[in-house]
Amino acid sequence: GMTGTFHYGLQVSIINSPAEYVQSFIRETWLKRYGSTPSAEMVTLMWSLIVSIYSIGGLLGSSSAGYLAVRFGRKKAMLLSNIPALLGAALMGLSRLCGSFEMIIAGRLFSGVCGGLTQNVHIMYAGECAPRKLRGLIAITASTFSAIGKFVGFALGLREVLGVEALWPVLLAANAVPALVQFLTLPFFPDSPRYLLIDQKDKEGCI
Repeated sequence: GMTGTFHYGLQVSIINSPAEYVQSFIRETWLKRYGSTPSAEMVTLMWSLIVSIYSIGGLLGSSSAGYLAVRFGRKKAMLLSNIPALLGAALMGLSRLCGSFEMIIAGRLFSGVCGGLTQNVHIMYAGECAPRKLRGLIAITASTFSAIGKFVGFALGLREVLGVEALWPVLLAANAVPALVQFLTLPFFPDSPRYLLIDQKDKEGCI
């Protein structure tokens, strides 16, 4: 769950660094595809869509969090959130190779779905699994790891790291790392006791 909120913070901040490179990519792609240079307004529109569509994905993810958390359980819901995260990272990472800025738009949408889902399910899962004495401390990990993710996103975007023109697809695909960590480690954790008792009627599993 912590890697999920880290993913959210990372994706929120990481898009700021390659702005000029992505806008240049939009112009180049448009020119190759249609034989004319796009207007400044069109480039701004496409860039605004890339930035803002993450919030639309977040709305979709948040709206489905309650249903998925009850239907599949908190742990499986967070595991499912890795699917749009990895799909989004793949789309953005391969966008320049495929010559499609639309893939960045779709990738940001899928990443938003993951962010909206994990931000909500993480709090449920961590709070329900935590011992009573640590419940308050565990509850704030959502904001803590989100802030750490934002910091790492800004750090990766420095020109001395990945913030150069040749590496911007790698920078945008970097959110695959926390998704993979969560995907590989979460199956070894127990499910929420509350989910097991109330939704699954599994008293022994809950205990």
